[in-house]
Amino acid sequence: MRIDVVSIFPSFFDVLEVSLLGRARGSGLLDIGVHDLRDHTHDRHRTVDDTPYGGGAGMVMKPEPWGEALDAAVAGRDDRPVIVFPSPAGERFTQATARELSTRSHIVFGCGRYEGIDERVFDYAAELGDVRLISLGDYVLNGGEVAAMAMIEAVVRLVPGVVGNPASLIEESHEDGLLEYPSYTKPAQWRGRAVPDVLLSGHHGRVAQWRRDQQVQRTRERRPDLLPPE
Repeated sequence: MRIDVVSIFPSFFDVLEVSLLGRARGSGLLDIGVHDLRDHTHDRHRTVDDTPYGGGAGMVMKPEPWGEALDAAVAGRDDRPVIVFPSPAGERFTQATARELSTRSHIVFGCGRYEGIDERVFDYAAELGDVRLISLGDYVLNGGEVAAMAMIEAVVRLVPGVVGNPASLIEESHEDGLLEYPSYTKPAQWRGRAVPDVLLSGHHGRVAQWRRDQQVQRTRERRPDLLPPE
């Protein structure tokens, strides 16, 4: 998988060198390019924003640097990328979205700032790839970097070979529409708290049923919106 990121804060993505993502890059499963939007400006101040037409508070990111940056991100590739712009005005990011994106060979993340990006950039980007405006949730961040980083991690860990034990991905929260069951490890007793007896029984059928019951109970208590209406 190839991932390109466009941002005015490219150093934010230095964290991609660590943990599973760093190992994925080292093994060749993941190729990442991080691009400074300001490298595509042509004035002494490296300006990427201007006042909004029609008035209003804040600044809007200019289309010219974005056009050049997106051109550079897709140059030399034959595949049509999916171009993701993190945005509170976008569709909700879910585990299903992450799994869908993990099947793509090339993803470009465009990280906006200020009051957003000139709308014409999204129209132009649609000529280069499949544009998706995606939101992490119903709240507003200062920019797209935090959201892009969360999406990258959620997507890349689903790429075959990135996570050492693929079976661990199947039992996670949201994979089957339910929250994950609680987990325990040694010791069996800790500060007056015991591991549930069923997990010590060695009876795989009972363990499986207990875990499923816990998933349903947790989901009903914490995220009832995930359950079908009764």
